[in-house]
Amino acid sequence: MIDRTTMPEKKKVAAASRTRDIDSSMTKAQASKNLKSDAPKSATPSGPPKQITVFEAAMKLFHARKFKEARETFEQAIQGPQLDIAQRARLHMAMCDRRIGQPVVELASAEEHYNYGIAMINSRKVAEARSHLEKALEISPGADHIHYALALAQALSGDTNNAHENLRRAIELEPRNRLIARQDADFASIVNQPPFQALVYPEKKTW
Repeated sequence: MIDRTTMPEKKKVAAASRTRDIDSSMTKAQASKNLKSDAPKSATPSGPPKQITVFEAAMKLFHARKFKEARETFEQAIQGPQLDIAQRARLHMAMCDRRIGQPVVELASAEEHYNYGIAMINSRKVAEARSHLEKALEISPGADHIHYALALAQALSGDTNNAHENLRRAIELEPRNRLIARQDADFASIVNQPPFQALVYPEKKTW
């Protein structure tokens, strides 16, 4: 015979056990939630992009021949604390302007004309390079690096007489330019020809 008087007690025990299980589960879940909320949040970048990052993005557009977009990005790169990047950005803006037919950015200082002239030499636009290097020399006639660059542009255009004179002056102002000329691939075709050989390799002079 089944004793029905004990059944409610068993039900109470089972219910209490389930309650403890539920409470335990809730406690674990709450603890897990608290751990997640206490975990440090990863820092998210804020503020404008760095000047060098903007300049590099502009260079990619420039090399992709997207000159309008590149110019706009170079203009952003000018706004920053690093003056060398700002100067390079202005020079590249000028190159973009020439390619898209906009008014050319004015280059004022000797260094700006020099840097633009070097860029033109690298692009083998020798006539334009000479024009800017001559302007740079007018502003800063005692700058040995400008004499050297102008000599190179003149040599590349076949004007060996003026090239020799400016290279002589560059070496006179800074003797290290002699060694630089020996190692310069752009001078390789003429340094062994007179009168350049005597200028660049004076120790080889024969009597």
